[in-house]
Amino acid sequence: MAMALEDRANLDFVLSLRRHWAGTVYPRLRGDFDAIDPPPPVVNDPASLAPLVQGLPTYPWFSWLERGSQKMLWRAVTDAVVHEGPLSPPPAGPASVEPDPDLVLPQWYTDWDIHLQPGSFWSHDLAGRVYELGARLVMLGENDDYGFHRLFVQTALPARPYRRIVDMGCGFGKSAWPMKQAFPEAEVIGVDLALPCLELAARRASERGLAVRFRQADAVATGLEAGSADLVTSTMFVHEVPTDVLPAIFTEASRLLAPGGLLRFLDFQRTGDGLRDLAMIEHGARNNEPFLPPMIAADLPAMAAAAGLVNVRWVGFDERGGGRQETLSWPRRSEWHFPWAVLEAEKPQ
Repeated sequence: MAMALEDRANLDFVLSLRRHWAGTVYPRLRGDFDAIDPPPPVVNDPASLAPLVQGLPTYPWFSWLERGSQKMLWRAVTDAVVHEGPLSPPPAGPASVEPDPDLVLPQWYTDWDIHLQPGSFWSHDLAGRVYELGARLVMLGENDDYGFHRLFVQTALPARPYRRIVDMGCGFGKSAWPMKQAFPEAEVIGVDLALPCLELAARRASERGLAVRFRQADAVATGLEAGSADLVTSTMFVHEVPTDVLPAIFTEASRLLAPGGLLRFLDFQRTGDGLRDLAMIEHGARNNEPFLPPMIAADLPAMAAAAGLVNVRWVGFDERGGGRQETLSWPRRSEWHFPWAVLEAEKPQ
């Protein structure tokens, strides 16, 4: 998008601040933590380290910069989108939107401004555009061309024929487009609660010449035919869902899958590194993602198995390198980066 010089300067400042938080402040916090004498015990409950970590000299800077820069981000992004003004009419193209005027949004979804985005993804016409631009900065400016999502498609989705792919919690379409590009013969359907995001997703798909269906529906009840999908996916979705709702999502995914169909959910997992796992737990509070800490602690493979899926396991995902890993592991880096992982499962033949 074209933007005014002031808006570009504001966005560049926020991006620089977030890179400083990830690349300078977090390594300093790590150094303070590693210098503790005697070393803290290795614990299964990273939250028990909170009093110790919160007493470190770098912790207030790390904590404040995460939440403070996130607030600055959304303010700068919202200003840029408002100043851009209305978009031109959407292009005539192959993508489509299927709104549900009778859909009642769940209270757990409407009660929170997820990611600290004012009004969240659903509450006003500009919400999808604000989310789209903000997502680039949340990823430290390293996902402008959606390379993160293309890497997921290229490395985590087996290359095979798919009749139908269902992308749950598709947002503004950032994963659905690469799937359609990679598997052009497949029918790709993106499902989400937020109509502003779906309308933007269809616009962007049509701009790319991609025939993707976007459907406003709850992921626990998509309204799609049983056994009609060969692949059910989600990216950055399940950590934004209450844990008592997650079993119903796996049940719906299992219902949608044909025998031999695959499930691939990209999200977060614990690393076994107490400091890093504590930072993720506290990220949930600092970033208005209340369902993230309990999701990381929950047994999602057991939920998937209870829904009738087999060969369930987590594997690591390196978003800055090779993508999907063979085990639940990640490359070691000094800077802060999220512990992405892929939950893999399949429907029995």
